[in-house]
Amino acid sequence: MARKTPPRLLLSIFSLLPYLLPCNCSCKVAETGGGATIRGMFVFGSSLVDSGNNNFLKNSLAKADYLPYGIDFPLGPSGRFSNGKNVIDLLGDQLQLPNYIPAFTNPSTKGSRIVHGVNYASGASGILDDTGSIAGQVISLSQQIRNFEDVTLVDLEEQLGCKSTESLPEYLFVVGTGGNDYSFNYLLSAASSNVSLETFTANLTTTLSHQLKRLYSLGGRRFVLMSVNPNGCSPMVMARQPMRKGCIQSVNRAVSLFNGYLKSLVDIIKPEMPGSNLVYVNSYKVIRDIIKNPDSKDFGDASTPCCEVASIEEGGTGVLCKKGGSTCTNRSTHIFFDGLHPTEAVNVVLATKAYASNLKAVVYPINVKQLASI
Repeated sequence: MARKTPPRLLLSIFSLLPYLLPCNCSCKVAETGGGATIRGMFVFGSSLVDSGNNNFLKNSLAKADYLPYGIDFPLGPSGRFSNGKNVIDLLGDQLQLPNYIPAFTNPSTKGSRIVHGVNYASGASGILDDTGSIAGQVISLSQQIRNFEDVTLVDLEEQLGCKSTESLPEYLFVVGTGGNDYSFNYLLSAASSNVSLETFTANLTTTLSHQLKRLYSLGGRRFVLMSVNPNGCSPMVMARQPMRKGCIQSVNRAVSLFNGYLKSLVDIIKPEMPGSNLVYVNSYKVIRDIIKNPDSKDFGDASTPCCEVASIEEGGTGVLCKKGGSTCTNRSTHIFFDGLHPTEAVNVVLATKAYASNLKAVVYPINVKQLASI
């Protein structure tokens, strides 16, 4: 005569079934509008895409958590290095994402707040770990990726109820970095360094490719790579050589070399990352075109900062706005808000072109809208 299984044992077996059987968790995502099929964005990089991570770094000099930063931003000063929205905010608008992408270091960035993505970018940081030391505490790109892997992924799986490898293909991974590796690293040490610009750039690109592959191994499949801006045309750089007129071409040549490598990387790295799609956004060209012909783009001043910049003599950096300092009244026609960072008006042009341009000289090989619809 067969023995009956005790009720308590049956209960224990059924309670273990979810752990013993394959997960049927669904990560299916609803369309966010305009044909886009993404949940949100994970953002890595420097101040051009930082949404406030440096606010929570005690020993960082690279902060924008005070007026006049954010003078035109709905939430006021937030740590964005602009008078209003940065390019990430505006891409989010184009993609019809429901919220601003929260900064990782903000203690409230957890739970349901991360389901549309997280921003890890840190002002003054770079691809190389030692870039940005001049600004005190910053979060390098490598550390940003570790923060994503060690902290966010665990939380994300809990929020979505499925493995991150299932959900991450439905996010954009936006990477905007590299400029500081020249401005605050190579160009500061070029005189004493025996490393050529070509060797430095090749090594920088190789390092970045390893970091992109790491994001791919974690589940990232759709990447947006932002080029470095024409920093040689920034008020910060031109102020260092006041006797010269126009952009400092040696700086622009350096970042242009990197941008060329970065665009090539889109084709080179794709076979090594099966199932991935990468888009190169030529922000250098977009902003350089505005600087060359500001009047044709409804801009005016192409060389001076809109805000009153705190000089080194005043205890500032020569880059950032003076706390509580004055600003220009025509912010919608200014190109640079401070000594380095563009105004919201320029960011609008850049985000619009990144999202919808059909010119391969601007977006390669496809635009962000097409990437989001793949």
